Amino acid sequence: MMNAASKSGSTSNNSASEQDSQLTAEEEQKEREHFQKVVDAFRYYRIHSLRRVAVAEKHFNDLPSRQQSLVPSFADTLLKLQQAVDQNYIVVKQIIRSAEKIFENRSFQLDSSTVNEVPEKIPTEFDMDKVKTTLKQLVRDWSEGGAAEREACYAPVIREILNLYPNECRSPSIRILVPGAGLGRLAHEIARLGFTCQGNEWSFYMLCAAHFVINRCDRVGQYTLYPWVHQYNNNKTRANQLQSCTFPDKNPSNMPPGSNFSMAAGDFMEVYTEPDSWNCIASVFFVDTAHNVIDYIETMYKILQPGGYWINLEVQGFRTFQYLPVFQALCCGTTLICPMSYQ
Repeated sequence: MMNAASKSGSTSNNSASEQDSQLTAEEEQKEREHFQKVVDAFRYYRIHSLRRVAVAEKHFNDLPSRQQSLVPSFADTLLKLQQAVDQNYIVVKQIIRSAEKIFENRSFQLDSSTVNEVPEKIPTEFDMDKVKTTLKQLVRDWSEGGAAEREACYAPVIREILNLYPNECRSPSIRILVPGAGLGRLAHEIARLGFTCQGNEWSFYMLCAAHFVINRCDRVGQYTLYPWVHQYNNNKTRANQLQSCTFPDKNPSNMPPGSNFSMAAGDFMEVYTEPDSWNCIASVFFVDTAHNVIDYIETMYKILQPGGYWINLEVQGFRTFQYLPVFQALCCGTTLICPMSYQ
């Protein structure tokens, strides 16, 4: 069972000043508003996606009849696109309905019963891109179609964990943190091995989908999704755009007895401040999300126990060019000279 703990949902101690309490209330309200914004973007998915299909239909209908006859199957393709969007919305509605129970320390009373209505504030294109990206992420993390990518990205990290902690060392007393956990598959797999594992994710879009898959899916291939239906360019054939997948490829609720798995919402550096609290940190495509990669490294050093391990898999690229030399050094296995060291 997965529940996400909300960082701003932690209660203030009795000695906190009234100003601090007010600040916490303001932060809580901002979090609530942001969460509602995310849910509204999911709610708007069908309308937004069908409007894009309607644009393609209008362009087709504006063609002379002679030119329409050159592509006689296009009208049928438009119908299939609409049906694919409707199928995706079945999944999206399930994500919305599970969202209210996502936090174990916070109850967000969302208006999830009106999922078919247009939100009061129309989501932006950026918001809708986040929804579509989340649906594609379901393929990588929880479908057979993503098995090859998981083998390339997650398997090396898991193998290193097993190398560091052989069978006799595997127990819930070994605490492993997965920052940038996305939809939670890597953290879930680590917890299945007998370790205590917590995934950390900043994006509410990812957290909502992860909560749905891990807590609401109870059989293999339970749902069908068309993850590429929004991709109108770079398709070799129309069949590529209409390709479907089923998920999950593994029953997430089928965990070994005594498994300890959780997710925590919030910014990595704000959520994890307790020194010497983790035996191992396992990260995949996480470091390149940092505004300052050295901040991440210092945080990891602080929260790892003495003799702990950081296992990282990353691409050799970095979006914050101010720290590019440091990141390139990490990617190439170069020792980073800091007042700290990692095994």
